[in-house]
Amino acid sequence: MKKFIAVIIVIAGLLADQLFKGWIVANIPLGGSKPFIPGLMELTYLQNRGAAWSSFEGQQWFFLILTPIVVIVAGYFLWKKLDSAFYFIGLSLIISGALGNFIDRAHQGFVVDMFQTTFINFPIFNIADSLLSIGFVLLFIAILADKEEKNA
Repeated sequence: MKKFIAVIIVIAGLLADQLFKGWIVANIPLGGSKPFIPGLMELTYLQNRGAAWSSFEGQQWFFLILTPIVVIVAGYFLWKKLDSAFYFIGLSLIISGALGNFIDRAHQGFVVDMFQTTFINFPIFNIADSLLSIGFVLLFIAILADKEEKNA
């Protein structure tokens, strides 16, 4: 049952990411913005040709090689650690986010970013980035919990 739920998490995250990116491209001109949550966030269409916060710009080949490795390793650990909710959900979100940005890179040569915070200066990001970030936080918590359990 948990394997089925993991697949559902991956597919749901991937669909949300790709459908929203498609909507952004169809409805907002490149570099354009639309209000989203007044005082907090706008939708701004950008093409990110790098990694997080446009780092490693122009290195798409690196991410096209690295992402399948990350997905395979995360999938392996997901199947090995299905007993822990933090591992289970965290790894599912990491796989989903990695695949979402991988599809963009492989298909378009860039990643579509759209969420721009207006209350602080923060890099523009997308749903896949959010899934990856939340997944890594949950994975970190799982690793710390495992370490505490082994030391107890």
